[in-house]
Amino acid sequence: MNTHKVFWTITLLICFHSLSLASESTTKVFIIEPQMGEVVSETFEVVFGIEGMSLAPAGTYEKNTGHHHLLIDTELPALSLPIPSSEQYVHFGKGQDRTVLTLQEGKHTLQLLLGDGNHIPHKPPVFSAKIEVVVKP
Repeated sequence: MNTHKVFWTITLLICFHSLSLASESTTKVFIIEPQMGEVVSETFEVVFGIEGMSLAPAGTYEKNTGHHHLLIDTELPALSLPIPSSEQYVHFGKGQDRTVLTLQEGKHTLQLLLGDGNHIPHKPPVFSAKIEVVVKP
């Protein structure tokens, strides 16, 4: 192969790789409701948002799909392992985009983390900003 063809082949590969990274980096998840600092009652609805990917149930292995995990009063887990399942790491493996929570009075943090078909965070990981809510009776 001549030098000119090698140059253009490498250039095209770099461009395609850059485009795939750009599409991944535009993916985001976020909490629509409640808002940061909002005062909520003990039982309240949390609405999830997603851009750049589609929601799909756990066990779906199509590209650009995932499902939400809601982190309550905790930090991000190890991002190379399956997301734990507990009261602090709530899975929405049916592809849900909202839930109703009941929390005790006080300050609480909420954060979303998108998982793939095996509940493993994407590479690069897709997670929301952490918000704080205040629960009042």
